[in-house]
Amino acid sequence: MSDIVKPHSPPEGAAADWTIDQAWDDYSAQDHQVWTTLYERQTGLLQDRACAPFLRGLDALDLHRGGIPDLSRINTELERLTGWRVVAVPGLVPDDVFFEHLANRRFPAGRFIRTPDQLDYLQEPDIFHDVFGHVPMLTDPVFADYMAAYGRGGRRALSHGHLAHLARLYWHTVEFGLMRTPQGLRIYGAGIVSSRTETVFSLKDASPHRLGFDLIRVMRTPYRIDDFQPTYFVIPSLEELLEASLQDFAPIYRQLETLDDIPIGELAAQDAVIHRGDQTYHRSRLAAQ
Repeated sequence: MSDIVKPHSPPEGAAADWTIDQAWDDYSAQDHQVWTTLYERQTGLLQDRACAPFLRGLDALDLHRGGIPDLSRINTELERLTGWRVVAVPGLVPDDVFFEHLANRRFPAGRFIRTPDQLDYLQEPDIFHDVFGHVPMLTDPVFADYMAAYGRGGRRALSHGHLAHLARLYWHTVEFGLMRTPQGLRIYGAGIVSSRTETVFSLKDASPHRLGFDLIRVMRTPYRIDDFQPTYFVIPSLEELLEASLQDFAPIYRQLETLDDIPIGELAAQDAVIHRGDQTYHRSRLAAQ
């Protein structure tokens, strides 16, 4: 959910809910090799950096069998564990369609995979980002419930006119969230675990702020879609993330209407600062523009 997608008709060949056949047999040897290269590179980095639920999910789904996973195969285990399924879609889908899928425990995944010259960066999410990055966490019952609750909340956010605020919650948790564990900070966000460079940057670099999770603070914080994040939010546990998502957001939206956004990379007086970043990376990027 990196951008707000306006409703329109599904493309030719897609069903009314924007789903398509994965057409697994159509993937080329090069496509499968790209998956294998990305998988082996990322798993080598993540053993001491990703959270335990993500690593357990990788083991449960066995995503390293023969290149790009066949969604029908991994859905068998995923449905058994948490009642979720992965459905193939042609690309980014409209927000109402996205929320409807999540609310019904279906995760939309693009079927295409990046090319060998795009291993380190791809703006539109591909099947590696969607399946490797997102789906292992959906094997965890608490996170699976959070994602379904987010889908239901998304449908309500559309009616309240606060989609942008809710999109920030998704970005700063599902895509780029960190978790505090007894072993230290760990990654659970899909945008980080599927990125070789941000895996290291998010945990160890001195540049970004790392702040304790606060729902309203997160919703007041814009994000970068084309670079590393200047600020990462750290949840204390998946249970507390789920609890935050189950409350009535209507009063929160009313409160947000009286509050300004907090500019990207800045700190606020009420922040629970785990690490005060020096923002060196992002200042250097701005200076180079």
